[in-house]
Amino acid sequence: MNVRDFNFNLPQELIAQDPLEDRSASRLLVLDKHTGEIQHRHFRDILSYLRKGDCLVINDTKVIPARLFGVKEGTEAKIEILLLKRRENDIWETLVKPGKKAKMGTVISFGEGLLKGTVIDVVEEGNRLIQFSYEGIFEEILDRLGQMPLPPYITHQLKDKNRYQTVYAKHEGSAAAPTAGLHFTKELLKEIEDMGVSIAHVTLHVGLGTFRPVKVDEIEAHHMHSEFYMVEEEEARKVNDAKKNGGRIVCVGTTSCRTVESASGSDGMLRAGSGWTEIFIYPGYRFKLLDCLITNFHLPESTLVMLVSALAGRDHVLHAYEEAIKERYRFFSFGDAMFLTDLQDGQTS
Repeated sequence: MNVRDFNFNLPQELIAQDPLEDRSASRLLVLDKHTGEIQHRHFRDILSYLRKGDCLVINDTKVIPARLFGVKEGTEAKIEILLLKRRENDIWETLVKPGKKAKMGTVISFGEGLLKGTVIDVVEEGNRLIQFSYEGIFEEILDRLGQMPLPPYITHQLKDKNRYQTVYAKHEGSAAAPTAGLHFTKELLKEIEDMGVSIAHVTLHVGLGTFRPVKVDEIEAHHMHSEFYMVEEEEARKVNDAKKNGGRIVCVGTTSCRTVESASGSDGMLRAGSGWTEIFIYPGYRFKLLDCLITNFHLPESTLVMLVSALAGRDHVLHAYEEAIKERYRFFSFGDAMFLTDLQDGQTS
């Protein structure tokens, strides 16, 4: 399967640069994953497509202000780093710009010495391992010095950094937000629960590999980045109970999807536990647990478009994207949403 099979032309002006004032006011394109039928709604109308007994799976990871700006000790050259993965002993895997200024042993100072980092190793794809030194609590220093790591296609400065967090964000560790969850308000989640839909929390710390282009022609040769996930016993029970009782598993975002598909067995039951996943879902994949998916509109030729196509079929998905472009939907992280479901089975009103 060729990466160009997942290409489409997206006008630049449809890339959303700012979040809407009201999270749940975004538009919602509903796509029947079997027939390709499309309905145009607003996100609050998700209530019409959920039903009692379903289980909504949300990713409660929290984005850390992972972008730091510092200077190289000795030359005062400006260096920008992005925290990717926490290792041990205050060591992080990072992306450094410009990389040529960050040789082994380089010391970078942030916030006039409030935080210092020493390059101790070079890892795959030119990333650096940096060991940090500081006084106090790392998270508090990071909150003071760091900026939100917005995707490269967002050029506007974010006025309120909480708008790049879901309202249920809890466990710190992501370099990017699970953006399908940005459409939910606390009030909307309560309405969903009041309908008799259970809400299960899982955690997957999103890496920047989400934005990395597929550099091979044949997608089967693409290697996914690894991401850390956690599923607690009580949350696995909610998912499994819904499944056993005939409810649908509705994942909010590709990250929740990757978590449940990584942590479930061939019996279709979700296992509690934690670990690293490199799961790559593309057409031909057989879903073990997920029934429906709430997601945003993704980049051309991205692994995320491939994942969505695995659920609803490439032709249906690309046709839905054509419709979304024609109807001037907003794309990517701060854009509108899409719900992949079975319209004959799922709509209640």
